[in-house]
Amino acid sequence: MTDDTTSRHDRVRSHPTRGAPNSLAHWTSARHPLRVAINYAVVWLVRVSPSLRLKRWLLRRIGATVGEGVSWGLEATPDVFWPDLITVEDHAIVGYDATILCHEFLQDEYRTGEVVVGERAMIGAGAIVLPGVEIGADASVAANSLVTTDVEPGTTVAGVPARPMNSDALEDGDGDSSADG
Repeated sequence: MTDDTTSRHDRVRSHPTRGAPNSLAHWTSARHPLRVAINYAVVWLVRVSPSLRLKRWLLRRIGATVGEGVSWGLEATPDVFWPDLITVEDHAIVGYDATILCHEFLQDEYRTGEVVVGERAMIGAGAIVLPGVEIGADASVAANSLVTTDVEPGTTVAGVPARPMNSDALEDGDGDSSADG
């Protein structure tokens, strides 16, 4: 994890695009179509293969950094355009149908950012991780969460957008936990 003053937005690069109607219309200028086609085919295999060893091998072939013992769930999707911006450290788990995005196509620009999933971190089923996010070691992302900010090591987050679920966060959040409250 980086220091407290760095956010995902500080780690995301902006790339202006030329003309209308939107940046996605110019995706072929952002990434070579053959590279995206190859990535798409490999990602499809990663999504449907039951073999964790094969998934790790395939992810590495398209440029993702994948540590030892990583478990990549069925239907989980790495970024198709920039899988080379994904780092999943040793023994992390990416759950069923989770998505790791390293790009955002907007109207006048697109953005790219590395996503780092720390050692022994867990991403729950159906969760989405946005570009530039760092998930710390031993952190947990609950199912169906949208991760828009960094997750500190050892923290559990949940929701849309994902927020810490530890006891301190719950006490400071929605109510006063004191007896005379």
